[in-house]
Amino acid sequence: MMSPGFTGSPLDRADRVRNDAEAYDALLGDWRARILGLDGLDPVVAADGGLMWHSVAELSGSEELILLGLSDGKPHFVALAEAEGDVFRSPAIWRALSMLPAEDAAIYGTARSLIEWHNGHRFCGKCGHLTTLFRAGWGRKCGNCGKEHFPRTDPVVIMLAEYEGKALVGRQSRFPPGNYSALAGFLEPGESIEEAVRREIHEEAGVFCGAVRYVTSQPWPFGGAQLMIACIVEALGDAITLDTDELEDAKWISKEDARAALENADSRTFNAPPSFAIAHSLLKHWATT
Repeated sequence: MMSPGFTGSPLDRADRVRNDAEAYDALLGDWRARILGLDGLDPVVAADGGLMWHSVAELSGSEELILLGLSDGKPHFVALAEAEGDVFRSPAIWRALSMLPAEDAAIYGTARSLIEWHNGHRFCGKCGHLTTLFRAGWGRKCGNCGKEHFPRTDPVVIMLAEYEGKALVGRQSRFPPGNYSALAGFLEPGESIEEAVRREIHEEAGVFCGAVRYVTSQPWPFGGAQLMIACIVEALGDAITLDTDELEDAKWISKEDARAALENADSRTFNAPPSFAIAHSLLKHWATT
């Protein structure tokens, strides 16, 4: 079974206590509670290679806490931070994520998505007044009009177009040298997953496509909470016409090319996406089936 990055969190999200003030207060007062250690919005890796956790005794008392969930009844929180996230990320966070166990990366991804959502929704979208945290950190409420706001996930399609045994990959100018990935883009209102896959491939690479098949999905916590929907689509031709505002380059690769990149072989013709990215999982799926 495929296990994309940022999936497999061991925490019980404990929705049942989010609207139960008494139960939530009990969790806040639990001496066993743990607070996720962050450097701004980036994860702090402990000596054992996992996430760093702090005790409630280390809090100042002024923090706003978000309940991430329970593990063996022990509550795990993250403090709401006003730090702004780097959409394009730094080498440091890539290194941290490559070290973290998959379960810890999933916990971190949830925490970062929630913090970024809170930072972007401090004012009511209806009346413009300040909102405050409620529902154990899984919502914000306007103190003026009473409107309740809840975290949302933005759907993104990410796909490999396939033609005569080869797959289309591309690179943006911000990628490290030699890195290529699957093409991707946000779904638009009134659009199905299949329509978005075909539109994005044509807009970015000028390739017309047909049948679409779903492979897997992954939450992605950078630049807001996104759900990456991985697909493979049948290309109707292999002529490429780049949108240079979107892509620096695009090319067709063989399964041998993909396997060499995934294995970081000396013979590779490009560098594969990191293992915690769904593009890596999608490329591996395509190359081995």
